[in-house]
Amino acid sequence: MGEIMQIRARGIRATVAALAAVAGVAAVAVPAAAATTPASATPRFLEPAELPPHPTSPWYAGPVTAGQPDPLPVCVGEALPSIATHRSYGTEFDTNAQQITVVERTAQRAKDFAALLRKDIAGCAKKLMEQDPDLTATQKSYGRLDVEEGAHVYGLHTASAWGSSDIGLFSVGRDGRTVTVVLWGQMGNFQHAQVADFKETTVTAVDKLY
Repeated sequence: MGEIMQIRARGIRATVAALAAVAGVAAVAVPAAAATTPASATPRFLEPAELPPHPTSPWYAGPVTAGQPDPLPVCVGEALPSIATHRSYGTEFDTNAQQITVVERTAQRAKDFAALLRKDIAGCAKKLMEQDPDLTATQKSYGRLDVEEGAHVYGLHTASAWGSSDIGLFSVGRDGRTVTVVLWGQMGNFQHAQVADFKETTVTAVDKLY
């Protein structure tokens, strides 16, 4: 729900400019000032080949980077703490993705944080339309995945009065005291959502956290 994948910022640019993209993910380019976290200090992140396959382009990945994505992803960005770690991905076309991981102090804190993220996603379409009267947002829940402590998958479609149409997929998963969020987006609608592939990507993301 921001721009790891720069799904097309103009869809909600007028009222959600800080979020940068309807799918809520960030562009593959990472700010030069961001600090890269050593792999030994963080959970493992998705590799480009583990993302939903693009029909005509490979995926490319930025570095694993400490801190919140900039700009913050739509729907989940406001809840992200400064201890987050993220990685951005993109293709040669208008398809992008992002993974954000937070390691909490206890499993209970991680459980509560995952629940907060799911709540924010559940109310995201309504919030976006309140922020921008020219935007129509529709979302779906694709259910729970049985991986580690569980993961939930959601879809968000946004269409603007001036013609843009973007589809984003989100998942929130937990393994012990670690929570990971995966975002994917491109131009299109629910018919263009690679739900089955995205579920496989989510399972892989949660499985490989440690």
